[in-house]
Amino acid sequence: MAVPSHTPVKPRDGVSALAGRWPLLGQRRPLVAYLCGVVALEVLAFAVLVATGDLRWSDPPTFAALLLCGAVCIEATRRLGIPAGVSRDLLSAWWLPVALLLPPVYALLAPIPLQIMLQRRVRETVVYRRVLSAAAIGLAGCATSVLFHAIAGGPAALTAGEGGPILVAVGCAALFTVINTALIAVAAHTADPEGRWREVLWDRESLTLDVVELCLGVIVAITCGINPALLVLALPPVVLLQRSLLHAQLQAAARTDSKTGLLNAAAWQREADTEIGRARRSGESLALLIIDIDHFKRVNDGYGHLVGDQVLVGVAATLRSQLRDYDVVGRFGGEEFVVLLPRADVTEARRVAERLRSRISRMAVPTDGAMISVTVSAGVSIMNVHGNDLIELLAAADLALYRAKELGRDRVCLPAVVVPPASPPSPGNASD
Repeated sequence: MAVPSHTPVKPRDGVSALAGRWPLLGQRRPLVAYLCGVVALEVLAFAVLVATGDLRWSDPPTFAALLLCGAVCIEATRRLGIPAGVSRDLLSAWWLPVALLLPPVYALLAPIPLQIMLQRRVRETVVYRRVLSAAAIGLAGCATSVLFHAIAGGPAALTAGEGGPILVAVGCAALFTVINTALIAVAAHTADPEGRWREVLWDRESLTLDVVELCLGVIVAITCGINPALLVLALPPVVLLQRSLLHAQLQAAARTDSKTGLLNAAAWQREADTEIGRARRSGESLALLIIDIDHFKRVNDGYGHLVGDQVLVGVAATLRSQLRDYDVVGRFGGEEFVVLLPRADVTEARRVAERLRSRISRMAVPTDGAMISVTVSAGVSIMNVHGNDLIELLAAADLALYRAKELGRDRVCLPAVVVPPASPPSPGNASD
């Protein structure tokens, strides 16, 4: 009988004892080193800029006005809430003008108060994530500011309305987006090396949002450069766009499981019904998998529900990394996951299920003094073979899953197909 394996590891320098108080210490060493390197680079850049920069008394009021607009934007959208997981905002509409209009040192400082405000007023998360976000935004803004001032010569060229400086500002704003996204993506990939780069870089939606932020930032910079009092006119549209963006994200969050980020059961069933209807009309093949974590109760009982949640998150991440973009994957409840594979026949479905089973078995979740690994069992059903609608396919896959557990778990099974016996030949057709 397959059971979760618990491979003891020696805690390093008491780190496991401190991980509860300092969550960063419980992360992978490369991630800790990367975060420390990014923060150290920002501190070094700040020290160099303060020592060599020419700070003007006219800059702090503009800096304060842009930060105040960012704070108002946060407060105006705070009651909507922020969806769990990675969320997007339009605060670059205020960070970019700081980089384009003021000396680079201000770009390093701008994210710090707003990240503190997000932590205290909107959603509290582990501090090292806020620190990384502030450092990444600060370094991206600093590079943008240095490049823009070197090429365009300063904010006066931007507010003159000439095409050249505006194009330079747009290019520098694009650089801001690239550097910020790259710094965060490297951190995400370091934390989860099994994940795909495409999940932490751009997709169509995130690229569209980045273009919107770029345009807003340049427009606000030109407006503020003409007269900082005009920020009063720029603030309401940005707040309205921010609220619309958060509303869309909250609607999307209502479709997802809060622990794993996969589709919840109701949303998955709606998506699955749509795919099955499409397959029925086109005559294409389709497969359904039910995946269950073996002996998951033992993990919860032995290590606690927080560790159990980490296992669920790890399994969900593995499923996402091994499936196609158009495969429909969701959490069906408890430790069960469901996957719909459009255009997959029985051979392809078995191959995918075996790959998922193998990948999950190699996954390890760190806990105090141990690395926990789990196995899964999977049931597979094929459309037009084991059923013609969602209910029939789910029932057949569930029976196959039950069979996999009876046979010892950590395996993939299909429903046992009973072939009706051939009718005996009639006497008139009997051969000698």
